Formats: sequence, C-alpha cells, structure tokens
Amino acid sequence: MTHRDKTRLVHVSRTRPAEGTGPVNPPIVRTSTVLYKDMATLRSMAVRRSRGERLFTYGIRGTPTTFALEDALTEIEQGSRTMLFPSGLAAIAHVFLSVLKPGDHALLAETIYGPARGIAEHYLAERGIECEFYPGGHEEVGRRLRPATRLVYLDNPGSIVFDVQDVPAIAKAVAGRDILVAVDNTWGAPGLYRPLALGADISIVAITKYIAGHSDLAMGSVTANDRCADRLWADANLFCESVSPDEAYLALRGLRTAAARMTMQQAHAAAVIRWLERHPLIDRILYPALETHPGHAIWKRDFCGANSLFSLVFRPDITQQQANRFVDRLELFGIGASWGGFESLALTYPQGVNGWSGGSLVRLHIGLEDPADLIADIEQALDALDT
Repeated sequence: MTHRDKTRLVHVSRTRPAEGTGPVNPPIVRTSTVLYKDMATLRSMAVRRSRGERLFTYGIRGTPTTFALEDALTEIEQGSRTMLFPSGLAAIAHVFLSVLKPGDHALLAETIYGPARGIAEHYLAERGIECEFYPGGHEEVGRRLRPATRLVYLDNPGSIVFDVQDVPAIAKAVAGRDILVAVDNTWGAPGLYRPLALGADISIVAITKYIAGHSDLAMGSVTANDRCADRLWADANLFCESVSPDEAYLALRGLRTAAARMTMQQAHAAAVIRWLERHPLIDRILYPALETHPGHAIWKRDFCGANSLFSLVFRPDITQQQANRFVDRLELFGIGASWGGFESLALTYPQGVNGWSGGSLVRLHIGLEDPADLIADIEQALDALDT
C-alpha cells in the first residue's frame, strides 16, 4: 500500500515486533567494538563490506540506530543510499571531495550556502579544481558547461535570497555527460522537495534543521541515486565518517513530528508574511510560495509545500544600520543562524551577499510561537525605525 508523506514520516524505519512485542522506536545501540562468533564470520563480513554491503561490523561504521535513520532518509528522498555526517557542511564537503579531483571544473550557483562557497574558494580552488559561480538558472548552466565539468551544485531554493532553479532543465542540460547534479535540499526536507525524482543525482540535507527540529543536534546527510551512491558511500567509509547513535535517535524522533511542526510553522509564517506585505517599510518578501515570487511557477510545479523560512527586503531608504537595529529590538526572535527549530530567529545580511543587490535584507525563521505575538513583536521593532 502506498502511503502519503505524513504517514510515511511517522512509520518509516520503525522497529518491527519480535516474538510478539517490541519498542516503538529503534533502540539506541552504542558501541565501538562489535563481537563475532568466530573468525570465519568476521572474514565473511569483511568481504561483504568490501563489496558495498552495509553491515554492523564496528561502531564507527554504523549501528542499527544510524542504519534506521539512513533507511528513513533514503525512502523520503527516494534515493538508493544515504550517508550520515557530523554536520550539513560536512555532508557538502564530502560531496565535493568525493566527486571532484584536480583539473575538474565545477559549476556552483551564485546563491549557495556561504560556508559551502568558502570550501570551493579556499580549499578546492587551491587544489586545482576550478569553481565557477553562475548567476541565474539552467540557461546559464547550459552555456557554461565544459569538457572538464564534473559537477553542478546548487541550493534550491537559494540560500538567503530564495531563488528557485529548474532542476529538471539542469538535468536535461547535462544529460549524456559525465556530470553529476547535486542539490542542497535542506529547505525542502523532509518531504517538501525531492530533487532526485526530478533528475538530480545527489540530495544533501542539514538534518540539524527541520528534521531534528529542536535546535539540539548537528548532522547532515547525503542521499544519492544509483549513478553515484556506491562511490560516495565507499569514500565515506574510507574517510571513516560517522555520527553518534544518540544523535541519530534524536533525529529519528524529530522526524516523527516534522510534518506537524512544519505545517504549524508554515501557517504561522503565512500569517506573518501577510502582515509584513502591508507594512509601508517593507519593499517585498522573498518566499517561493508567494505568487509574486519570480520562481513561484517552478516551486508550484516541483515542490509539495513550503516551510517557515523567508527573507524580507526593506524599502531602499532603510539602511543596513537600521535593519540591524530592527533585529536588535526584537524580543521573541533570537539572533541566530541555524533555523528549522521550534523557535523564531532573525538575521540581517549585507548588500552583495549571494549576488543580492536590493535593499537591506533580514531573514526570518518563524517558529511555534503564536503568530499574533510575533507580529506584535515585529511591529514594535519596525516602529522604532521611524523614531
């Protein structure tokens, strides 16, 4: 039987009763050493692992707890295999290091996550990998492809400015070439967006955000299709990438309530956005779910919904200093970067970030607080800009 996303998030990778009973959640399995009944078993499992089979052989190679999270993400992202990493940025770095080698050319969207750009500019480029940042969408990708191009990498939507790219068109542009398409899918996880189903090869998620949901752990994942999953998995094992089973358990627990939290937070965001759109100091809202957003048509075609992260743009006469003062005056919004938790957050960004050339920009993450209280808080902070 095929189930809808809300049901899948609750039931995916749950334990099955043994001898009539069993725990609701996969148990936490903590260990470094795994014992074997005899040497023949050890050697047999070593051979099977060398062929790419995932087995419980050593704590840092994964335990039943981390395997359960991997399987859940593989099903949700509709991939072939998932690997877990200590953070979202570590997951991004693994894709770069596994896919690219000196002499290769990588196309990266102008609007990618800033620390990912830092890896490209300050690590990859110094090691003979040419990293080219492209503005716009698939048309630019098609124009900039080279014989040495091996990777097209983007956030969808773009970090901070929320531009939306046409992944099926990008996949079509690189079809038949030795090029992988990787998408940071943190905004669309879990279940709002599935880039692998649209032609991408790799989907990266910062589990830290909505999946964990409680701002108390850091973790990242890479889910890939048949074209590159085994290669990425082998390299992750070579580098001995691993995560704590305790944090994997927390991520699984967060996954069960993600749909409920995100539904409520998106409804709160919609209420806040409606109020902001009418305020005279706000020039526009950057949020793909709005019909006025330039990428709305692609978002409506390819996404199953929206979350509660967006940016507001002040009128041109509002300075960066005033935007900073606005954020400083907020009482219910924390000043912090790692969105996706239960609490509301705010940050300002300077002109020029990710190619942004418009007015002063503030990114808001809307949490589980009552939206009327959040609106009142925003109103008092905006009122201060007129004094």
